[in-house]
Amino acid sequence: MNRRTQLKALLAGTAISGLVRAATKPPIQLFVEMEVDPSREKELLDNFHNIFSVEARKHPGYISLKLLRLRQVVQGPPPSINYRFELIYESEELRQKWIATPAHQRVWPTIERTLKSSKDYPVLLFDEV
Repeated sequence: MNRRTQLKALLAGTAISGLVRAATKPPIQLFVEMEVDPSREKELLDNFHNIFSVEARKHPGYISLKLLRLRQVVQGPPPSINYRFELIYESEELRQKWIATPAHQRVWPTIERTLKSSKDYPVLLFDEV
């Protein structure tokens, strides 16, 4: 293959890649602000790493999942949270399919039961702009 043919192939691939990116919507990001009972932090971490995240990776649309521990408040009033759960999915439609599965119904309670209030916590859904 000569250089001219290689260059054409490279430019065609780049153009197709750009069209695919332009045609797809940006992923959604879901944040769960959690106040975890300090006596249950080890349980939360074990369940997150060994149960929830293992299952979440198997489902269509999954991009990433993180559990963040609050280190310090740098500015503003202190929130009543000590952890943030961050889920990135290809779309809200695919996330809704995942949360409707029996697998999600089995694994989410392993996280939720470590919270001080398992029914009153903020869940924030963001679109990338």
